[in-house]
Amino acid sequence: MQIKDKTILITGGASGIGLESAKQFLAEGASVIITGRNEAKLEAAKKMFPSLTIIKSDVENQDDGVALFDKVVALGGIDILYNNAGVGSPALNMGIANDQILKNAIYEININYFGVIRLNNLFMNMLKSRNEAAIINTTSILSMVPALEEPTYSASKTALSFYTRILRKNLEIVNSNLKVFELLPPLVATEMTAQRNDKKMTPEQLVKTLISGIKKDQFTIRVGDSKLLYFVNRFFPQLAFNLVNPKKIYAGLKSSLKP
Repeated sequence: MQIKDKTILITGGASGIGLESAKQFLAEGASVIITGRNEAKLEAAKKMFPSLTIIKSDVENQDDGVALFDKVVALGGIDILYNNAGVGSPALNMGIANDQILKNAIYEININYFGVIRLNNLFMNMLKSRNEAAIINTTSILSMVPALEEPTYSASKTALSFYTRILRKNLEIVNSNLKVFELLPPLVATEMTAQRNDKKMTPEQLVKTLISGIKKDQFTIRVGDSKLLYFVNRFFPQLAFNLVNPKKIYAGLKSSLKP
């Protein structure tokens, strides 16, 4: 797929992977619109990259989505919708009754899964009308193997991964040219993972691989440890689970996870 001269909308584009994506897509000759909930971060991104178009919008809010769609139409539409926005909640022990577990799950599913479907529904006909267009959904290494410390986040990304594959197949069935890419990052150095001491990939490395995959029409883009885990999980699922959830996690469950 060609990126040059395309217009791309990136949700959660004011920081982390989204901002790095905006930077690299601009360098590829694309026009870039970013959205986010934090207006100050959006303005800071605009100062860094003046050619960006910024729109304050929350993927959790249906009315925001409709307003975003109207603004994008006024700008001439888009060719690529990059569903990058995502959230994670603090770890909780699911073996102990706690109302916060449900609240966290609703929050994560609403943004990580339903938020994607909301925007895809709004922009689907626009994207299908383009000669060459795409949807990019960011799932996770945890959509293959769940993490004990991130149970509902893992579940939300697994749901999105299944949805992404079925969406791609449905579009094939109706003979649509709209392409659907799935990006499966490993642990990436962002604000959301700042407290983690594990090995992390830089956003720059991740986005370089994403762009390379898009250019090659590689619809499932596994990056770094996600590639390794995919093959390990196919043949040695218990080993894959242990790699994601090492013994130190078990040892710390009682002390680090709040009841």
